[in-house]
Amino acid sequence: MRENNHHILIADDEQNIRDILQQILRKDGYQVSVAEDGLIAQSMLENTTFSAVISDLRMPRCGGIELLEFCLEHAASIPFILVTAFATLDSAMKAVRLGAFDYIEKPFEQAHLRSVVQRALRSSELDGLNSIRSDSIRHKPKSDLRGKYGLIGESPEMQRVFDIIEKVADTPSTVLIMGESGTGKELVARALHQHSSRSDGPLIRVNCAAVPKSLIESELFGYEKGAFTGAEQAKAGRFELAHDGTLFLDEIGDVPMEMQVKLLRVLQESEFERVGGVTTRKINVRLTAATNQPLEELIKAGTFREDLFYRLNVVPIRIPALRHRKTDISLLVDFIVDRLRTRLKLQELTVHRDAVEYLQSLTWPGNIRELENVIERAALFCKDGMITVTDCCIDGDVYGAIANNELDDSAGGDQGLTPEVAKTHLNEVGEIGLVRMLKSEKVRLEKKLILSGLEECSWNVTHTAKKLRISRKSLQNKMKDFNLRRDEMKHTPGSAK
Repeated sequence: MRENNHHILIADDEQNIRDILQQILRKDGYQVSVAEDGLIAQSMLENTTFSAVISDLRMPRCGGIELLEFCLEHAASIPFILVTAFATLDSAMKAVRLGAFDYIEKPFEQAHLRSVVQRALRSSELDGLNSIRSDSIRHKPKSDLRGKYGLIGESPEMQRVFDIIEKVADTPSTVLIMGESGTGKELVARALHQHSSRSDGPLIRVNCAAVPKSLIESELFGYEKGAFTGAEQAKAGRFELAHDGTLFLDEIGDVPMEMQVKLLRVLQESEFERVGGVTTRKINVRLTAATNQPLEELIKAGTFREDLFYRLNVVPIRIPALRHRKTDISLLVDFIVDRLRTRLKLQELTVHRDAVEYLQSLTWPGNIRELENVIERAALFCKDGMITVTDCCIDGDVYGAIANNELDDSAGGDQGLTPEVAKTHLNEVGEIGLVRMLKSEKVRLEKKLILSGLEECSWNVTHTAKKLRISRKSLQNKMKDFNLRRDEMKHTPGSAK
């Protein structure tokens, strides 16, 4: 049995179905919890973080649709899979239109169940479950967002994005959203839908990178009964489910060449056929697409059709990387910390201003997703609820974390630890020495912060503890550990640096 970190919640009122699902998923290495109905599942969702929810359609007290609506309100980033013996096209379409990832009919094949679960989890991993999402933002007062459309930012770069959204949201034009991974492309797609006349219709999303090439056609266009082995009943595709709404194709650059021709036809003619079908179906869908790949380069390489690119690129929106809008980092940090206070039950969690300045000094190749991961990790390991510079150090950039602080008393000598000196240390000390070096640097930085706070508060311990947002007892222990006493500091050269 292979192990993984995914925790799946099963909600079904039938004991034998719960047992079967639990056995299959645990055999695949998943951690599994079960609930006998939707109300119990809601309570579990409020207290535990899950990777996915698998729910029956009909249950006492609270059915699958009601549980789905609860998830959309409180945990919309979790993929929701509906399992039902009463499957009709209407119920399935309602669930997917509301936001369910997919549905499975009873009796189901184990291989099909595994495939749907794997695609759901893969899709979430590619999205970044820890990324900042619009469904979480709506719980924060609008006055605190300092941004628009569920997007946080006051920088000129983000203002340009807001301007484009305002101009094109309520139009039928196709939009191509470009940006690095973790910049928030899906949030822009949601904003375009929510501020259009189609907002009452469905927003259907497909992560093209998460769908196997052999399944992409049936995923997008659906299939008829008997179209292939295992197609025991007809099933609607994502284009069909998005009728009168918006279809968001994420990672469009990963669509196989043979499928690009069919996509081009849908964009041109607004019609398609299901796999194995002969009936042409007309649709009314507004298409938005996103990519983190340079499509122009894919065209040169012969892996993306030029005519499809021009059909998609009617209105281009480029999302700036986080390193290009560093003035927004303090706002993002505030929002992330506010969410973590609730999710991690750390009501006193806060971030030292020096830590924010340090975070602003980094390049963030993983963008907002990486920023949130770093802050969450720091929140879990910081002392007394205060995230400091050392808590935010990124393992892969130890020398950068040290050098960017430019401290006079660093290991590099009186001139401070420059990036060049830090890189030299990195090459010389090796992995074990590097860990020791980082620990030593953390201690030194913490001592400097405490000493600075004491001097600013005239060595009043109570005021200093309040300023540093730690308990008085913790500060006293730290002063003892670092041998910080006012009478000795008076005679220490350079103590006030």
